[in-house]
Amino acid sequence: MIRFLRFVGLMNAAVWLGAAIFFTLGAGPALFSDDVKAVLGPDYLYRRGAVAQVVLRSYFHLQLVCGIIALLHLLAEWLYMGRPARKFSLVLLTCLFAITLAGGYWVQPKLSRLHEIHYKSTQPAERDAAGKSFSTWHGTAQAGNLLMIFGLAVYVWRVANPSDSLRFLNPMHIRS
Repeated sequence: MIRFLRFVGLMNAAVWLGAAIFFTLGAGPALFSDDVKAVLGPDYLYRRGAVAQVVLRSYFHLQLVCGIIALLHLLAEWLYMGRPARKFSLVLLTCLFAITLAGGYWVQPKLSRLHEIHYKSTQPAERDAAGKSFSTWHGTAQAGNLLMIFGLAVYVWRVANPSDSLRFLNPMHIRS
C-alpha cells in the first residue's frame, strides 16, 4: 500500500507538471501561431483568443484536480504512513494550490472579460483600455505559469525523493 500511495503521489505530481509545461510551452504558443491564423480566417484575432480562453478553462480544471489529489495524498501520507506533513512540502503545495485558485477564479475570468471588451466593444477608447489591461493581466498570468512550473518541479522532486522516515519501525531493524 505504501508503494501504491507513493506511486499515485508521484504520478499526480508528474501529470500536474507535464500539463503546466505543455500548456505554457506547447498549447499556448500553438494557438497564436501563423498556422492557426490561417485556419481561423479573417476574424482570427478574436477567435484564437476565444479558443485560448476555452483551453485555459480546461487547463484550470486539470490543475484544480491535480491540486486536490496532491492535498489528499499529503493527508493520506499523514494518516496511513504515520508521516507528519513536511512543513516545506505543505507550504509549497498550499502556494501552488493558491496560485491555481487565483488563476482560475480571478485572473482567467478577468482575461476573458477583457478579451471580449477588446474585440467586441463599439467604443475605441474602451477597446484600447481593455487591450492594455489585457496585456498586463496576460503578463501576470504568464509569470504565474512560470512560477507554477518552477514550484511543481520542486514538488515533483520532493515527492520522488521522500526524506523523512516512517513513524513505525520495521521489526527487522530492532536489535536485541
